[in-house]
Amino acid sequence: MTDGPVDPTPAERPADARPEAPSELPLTGERTIPGLDIENYWFRRHEVVYLQLADRCAGRDVLEAGFGEGYGADLLAGVARRVIGVDYDESAVAHVQARYPRVEAHQGNLAELPLPDASVDVVVNFQVIEHLWDQSQFVSECLRVLRPGGLLLMSTPNRITFTPGSDTPVNPFHTRELNAAELTELLVDGGFHLEAMYGVFHGPALEALDAKHGGSIISAQIARALADAPWPEDLLADVAGVTSADFDLLRDSERDIDESLDLVAIAVRP
Repeated sequence: MTDGPVDPTPAERPADARPEAPSELPLTGERTIPGLDIENYWFRRHEVVYLQLADRCAGRDVLEAGFGEGYGADLLAGVARRVIGVDYDESAVAHVQARYPRVEAHQGNLAELPLPDASVDVVVNFQVIEHLWDQSQFVSECLRVLRPGGLLLMSTPNRITFTPGSDTPVNPFHTRELNAAELTELLVDGGFHLEAMYGVFHGPALEALDAKHGGSIISAQIARALADAPWPEDLLADVAGVTSADFDLLRDSERDIDESLDLVAIAVRP
């Protein structure tokens, strides 16, 4: 984005600091968990979007629809007036209630959000839409619970680079992945005005690690996971050292959005 990351105070730690202890939630492959060296690349790739968009939640009533481990909802709670979290996973809800008390965590179906009409100013939905079976119904629910002029902040893997050459997601937890045009259509058809589309890209430090690890540090990590073998020390050290600042968040006018790793949309309820 053109403006830099927000002050890291909301997260109560620097953006590149590593969590003090790993989460108690099990590592399933469906959610990103902080505090684990082998997960750090994915954690930082998700964290950068929270950090860059947290200012859009400042002083507002925020719903995070699908909060996973809860670290992002807690980060936003540092600047928002109120953060409500809804997740279908009862274990995740219990975890957030115990670990992040400033988040109002509730169990619920994202296709039938347990909130009144026009009750929040911002809906945050990061790395979730690709897991949902009825994406259009969820977008309709976001429109319903938002106040006029409210924001829907959404991120999702870019299908073009995440599952290249196929409409069938390589991740077994994904139901339908989207490219930028498809995400735009989903939001506009759902009644939203698209304010901006951004992409997450590797910055210079990660591009150097791509070159070091055979062209792609992502592929290097996936290969080790599939091999079910100990990680090479240099790869593990490089992954553990990644920070949110190593990723660039750029508008579609700044770089080809189809080359992005993740898509980030800012949409407005009329």
